[in-house]
Amino acid sequence: MRQAARSLFGRRARLRWVHLILGGALAMPYVLVGSVIIGPATGSTNVFGSFPLQLASFGVGLPLAAVTSVFPLTRPLEAAAARWLCGVDADRLAFGPARTRGEKGRTASWFTLHLGFGGIIAGMSLAVPPFATVLILLPVFAGLGGTRLGLPEVFDHAWALALAPVAGAAMLVALAGCAAGSGALLARWAPALLGPSPEGRLAAAEARAADLAVRNRLARELHDSVGHALSAVTLQASAARRVLDSDPEFVREALAAIEDTTRRTVGELDAVLGVLREGGAPGTAPAPTLAADLDGLLRRTRAGGQRVTATVDADPESLPPLLSREGYRIVQEGLSNALKHAGDRVAVDVRIAAADGWLEITVENPVTGPATVTGPATVTGPASSRPGGGHGLRGIADRVRLLGGTMTAGPAGETWRLHVRLPMKGTA
Repeated sequence: MRQAARSLFGRRARLRWVHLILGGALAMPYVLVGSVIIGPATGSTNVFGSFPLQLASFGVGLPLAAVTSVFPLTRPLEAAAARWLCGVDADRLAFGPARTRGEKGRTASWFTLHLGFGGIIAGMSLAVPPFATVLILLPVFAGLGGTRLGLPEVFDHAWALALAPVAGAAMLVALAGCAAGSGALLARWAPALLGPSPEGRLAAAEARAADLAVRNRLARELHDSVGHALSAVTLQASAARRVLDSDPEFVREALAAIEDTTRRTVGELDAVLGVLREGGAPGTAPAPTLAADLDGLLRRTRAGGQRVTATVDADPESLPPLLSREGYRIVQEGLSNALKHAGDRVAVDVRIAAADGWLEITVENPVTGPATVTGPATVTGPASSRPGGGHGLRGIADRVRLLGGTMTAGPAGETWRLHVRLPMKGTA
């Protein structure tokens, strides 16, 4: 019983009733235009004095409403009303103007249904409550004044007077049921008539995927550049503090490396933020590469006291630009991970080789404590990350996956090993 009452008089039912009343209000101008047509056609001077002529005017006005629904604002306004009043989920509605012929046809159908149902429910809402109120109060008035209030003679009978309040209450419930049913039908039809077409859904999904790809790319760039810079600066400052009195020359080199690292990172950060502000595509801003920036990366890392051995059995100049850029980020993140998790007292071995159409990047360092990840693991999905770490390995895994390569990361005996293989052919 409570559920039935809520479906008829609950908040959602009331809002849908308001939506129908608004549809009836929107239908009134079209009914007036229809009466101008019906009056001369039937020779009547008072169209609204006849209920059949009112219905005829309403019937003529609805096609006119369908024609005017082609205006661009019709679908956005109707979609907003369906969302807020009918309770339709926003992601099932299209809030832009109707552009194709199919979208315009569906919008016209919805607008006609809204005004049609709304006109009927609005008319019933004006006529039924007063009449039902009269029936409910009829026994009181008949007992006081002996009048039927202009009602038919059947209400002279005692049984009719006794049943009049029941009939009045039933009429109100029937009105609420008609409003709730009409509102539920409109809410059910709204996604089909006001929702995006399959082509529109596909375009929206592609736009969301492209936006997500841009965000993920920018997140990786920020993590790899700023995260590595902060780790390197921390290491360099720590090393300089330890030998401040005993080795001034090393301190000067460390401070110079800090200055160079921060200046370079600020430039990369400005480039990434410029992409965000201008809405451009990632990759349009300059990015470091193996060919141009590997030596500087190794020099800045060593300046902080970390012992780095690098073996390069490849010609970075011959690598595709994308592969050179992503390879630089992988080496940078590998060094950053070694710095954060192994410390500056541990030697790091970097090997870059090109053979048989593959670029192989390996970063190894001794494990200074208990194994820090479960592994080794071949990464084809999100990479395993070390407890307490960030998203570095996951970012490398994303880069490798996009380039069609493979990656393994994990402890191998007493050594932590990051190994990446990237195809050199077909990398645009």
